[in-house]
Amino acid sequence: MLVDIKQLQNIVKPAAQEILIPGFGKHEYSYKADGSVITDSDEAMQQRLISDLQNNWPEFTILGEEMDEAEQNKAMRHEAGYWCIDPLDGTSNYSVGLPFFCVSIALIIDNKQVLGLIYDPIRDECFTAIKGEGAWLNGNRLSSHGIETDPKRVVAEIDMKRLPGELAVRLVTDKPYSSQRNIGSSALDWCWLAADRYNVYLHGGQKLWDYSAGNLLLHEAGGYSISLDGEPVFRAKNETRSALASLDKKLFDHWVEWVGVPG
Repeated sequence: MLVDIKQLQNIVKPAAQEILIPGFGKHEYSYKADGSVITDSDEAMQQRLISDLQNNWPEFTILGEEMDEAEQNKAMRHEAGYWCIDPLDGTSNYSVGLPFFCVSIALIIDNKQVLGLIYDPIRDECFTAIKGEGAWLNGNRLSSHGIETDPKRVVAEIDMKRLPGELAVRLVTDKPYSSQRNIGSSALDWCWLAADRYNVYLHGGQKLWDYSAGNLLLHEAGGYSISLDGEPVFRAKNETRSALASLDKKLFDHWVEWVGVPG
């Protein structure tokens, strides 16, 4: 492996503790052009990661959420590969003191995810994945438990506002779940699904930095995912992707049919 994942952890974890924790819940934020929240911590964490990643692995370039689109697209053309980073996923939560945010990093080579790391500094939980080798939480392997979930007893993590309107209405009126959540951090969504903290995940629109690491983590834990257009979720393009996912194959198939994902 080109990158020692423990070395990567030793870069990300102290940076998050030093930069993110002091600014947590301070209600100091502004708005980007797209209406999303940004804080000084987003910028500071991105600059710290860029510096540390380039110092340790100069062969790869960086695609960061807080870069402009031209810089992001240029990074995606880098022949050796690139780090896809979200320095602070869940900024809205972070800014007001809701403890659901993280740092997300994926290494993409030849348009494929090869490594992912997501760190939750509040709980000191570090989720890691290596393509073809597995997924871990703080060094403990994540895997499907093999126990089928009753479709009527499902805990579903659903981001309603980005879903097609008709589907969102059906989810409210027909309720194909027993309980529904939305924690406001896409990267943590993938992690908690892989860790079997809920059963189904449905999201209408994520960017590459939101899902690259987490999607790899879920698949390396034995899970399944598909976009609402019936294609793989991961696509090495600067575009928005939808996602339906589960750790349980029968439950996944049940939801694919219920949602009406094309085959």
